[in-house]
Amino acid sequence: MNTISSVPVTADVVVIGGGLMGRAAAWRLASAGLDAVVVAGEPQAAASNVAAGMLAPVTETTFTEELLLGLNLASMERYPSFAAEVSEASGLPSGLRSGPTISIAYNADDAARMAQLADYLTRLGLESTRLTSREARQLEPLLAPTIRAGLLVPGDASCDNRQLLAALREAGGRSGVRTLTGFVHHVSSTADRVTGVVLADGSEISAPTVVVANGAWAGQLTGIPALPVRPVKGQILRLDPGRFPQPGLVVRAFTRGTEIYLVPRDSGHELVVGATSEELGFDRRVTAGGVYELLRDARLAIPMSTEYVLAETSVGYRPGTPDNAPILGRGALAGLVLATGHHRNGVLLTPITADAVAELILHDRSLPVIEPFGVERFDRSTSGRATSERPQNDRGVRT
Repeated sequence: MNTISSVPVTADVVVIGGGLMGRAAAWRLASAGLDAVVVAGEPQAAASNVAAGMLAPVTETTFTEELLLGLNLASMERYPSFAAEVSEASGLPSGLRSGPTISIAYNADDAARMAQLADYLTRLGLESTRLTSREARQLEPLLAPTIRAGLLVPGDASCDNRQLLAALREAGGRSGVRTLTGFVHHVSSTADRVTGVVLADGSEISAPTVVVANGAWAGQLTGIPALPVRPVKGQILRLDPGRFPQPGLVVRAFTRGTEIYLVPRDSGHELVVGATSEELGFDRRVTAGGVYELLRDARLAIPMSTEYVLAETSVGYRPGTPDNAPILGRGALAGLVLATGHHRNGVLLTPITADAVAELILHDRSLPVIEPFGVERFDRSTSGRATSERPQNDRGVRT
């Protein structure tokens, strides 16, 4: 990775944000010959570093987000080739792990909710298979014997987001991406065009193109029209199974009205359990209640998880928008490109976001699949709800 200590004077493009979106976009642009500088703010707190890495366009879909489903499926289709390119360019594993995912229901009410989801998937033409409790436990023997039902979804997968982020850093560095650790607080412009960025220490980088890809912090930028992006706090756990077996499948569990996911890694030494969803801004606290609820519900799904070592607790910030969908496309100023607000689908949407940013900057074209997700959709609201309300996931508290 080409980390630089002094601020460069000029670049072809400045990418604000050193998470998956920023790294993937910068790599694509540098591979095409552009001089790309990434300004990475606080990587350890970004959702890219903390997330579980579920690639779940099917099991994550909700009744109010069919437009987003199309974008998620388009990105999922790109994932195998994207992951292979990243691995080849970096010499590192991309972290992609093929499916399927199994959803389970803990009690009768949970089973009824999961049946509604199964009916909805059938209406959309998305593949899933309903399972009895016994059939679910045959596929994943570590599941609790008390679960009521299951749903097998072959179209979902997972990705070790930390491996992917490391590979993208390396791929970008090999392609000439320069990385500067710091914070951008202001986007400079003249008339109706961006001219670069001003860092927190007052230093400047001149560039005709600026990509906003700093996730939950995008709403804090000045010099451009305010972006309706807010941090949605998520507490997440990493367990080490040690000498005990871990699940072989990604498990998404409906547990007494909430949802939890358990995502195994191929190393056999990590099971990611998440996550809370809290409207508390940039609150760094790992709370006893958050950890307790995650461990409690993990035990309801996989009793053996109580024998695992609690290896890590962490907090990340999903970049939320008023409609829970990303902001992708051109900004209000010429040369400004927006790639933020991915909320709970950040890892999943990395390939399509990188491609969309590259198309806009290199070819001045917009991918049709991203057109519903421009920032102007919030300006078109006549009720005011698009800029003020904060809707929740309509399938439970946790996402």
